Amino acid sequence: MLTITEKAAARAREVLDEKGLAQGGLRVFVVGGGCAGYQYGMALTQHAEQDDLVVEHQGLKLVVDPDSAPLLEGAEIDYVDDLMRSGFTIYNPNATHSCSCGHSFQTAGGGGQAKACH
Repeated sequence: MLTITEKAAARAREVLDEKGLAQGGLRVFVVGGGCAGYQYGMALTQHAEQDDLVVEHQGLKLVVDPDSAPLLEGAEIDYVDDLMRSGFTIYNPNATHSCSCGHSFQTAGGGGQAKACH
């Protein structure tokens, strides 16, 4: 369903440890908005909700709510650290269009309410 690169998983585990959430995971979600219609979100989580999907990959728990799951099917989380930027990024095969900021996307079925980039 959703995968994470070794580099991204290592960085996420570092952040979880720094925050005292070593047994927690990374919540990945999609919300309406962004300049293309949907935007990605990530948060640290201690526990999954009852209807969440939990995937363990690279030794890290990835937690996804059931509404976001179809939009993230087959996606990969990576961590980029170069001269231009550093942070988590998502490569999503479901995205038919992404904005230049890389945090917002559209799918073939459309959806979401587009808003200005930040």
